Amino acid sequence: MDRVQLALRVADLEGSVAFYSKLFGTEPAKRRAGYANFAVTEPALKLVLIEGEPGEETRLDHLGVEVTSTEDVTAATARLKEAGLATFEENDTSCCYALQDKVWVHGPGKEPWEVYVVKADADNLSSQADDPEAAACCGSAAGCGCGGGHNEG
Repeated sequence: MDRVQLALRVADLEGSVAFYSKLFGTEPAKRRAGYANFAVTEPALKLVLIEGEPGEETRLDHLGVEVTSTEDVTAATARLKEAGLATFEENDTSCCYALQDKVWVHGPGKEPWEVYVVKADADNLSSQADDPEAAACCGSAAGCGCGGGHNEG
């Protein structure tokens, strides 16, 4: 099943988990230190919560589309390139406690979008576990391994 992903950086992870559990009527599908995600059936949504700095307002971290296979990611990559969008591909990368294949693009407001497939569970938030900036692996250019160039496809 394909579903839209919304990743938020939140100051109060526990309060946010409690709120979204009530809002969507479901508990998180995955919990790790500083991280939670919800696999909401109706509406089809993957909600990712990433712990931010204390006192910081909730902000968009990134957006995405979760697909069912690596072939779907490959097809999306070809379609995006054909449409003239700059892409950045990552294969077998650890992000958000999952092994993933993905392709990144940026919208006109520089909002990062990923099309990705989860291949397996992972023990790390990101592939760059020793890099403190990698805590934002799922949305920040610093954490994705591309050196800040999501648009340098």
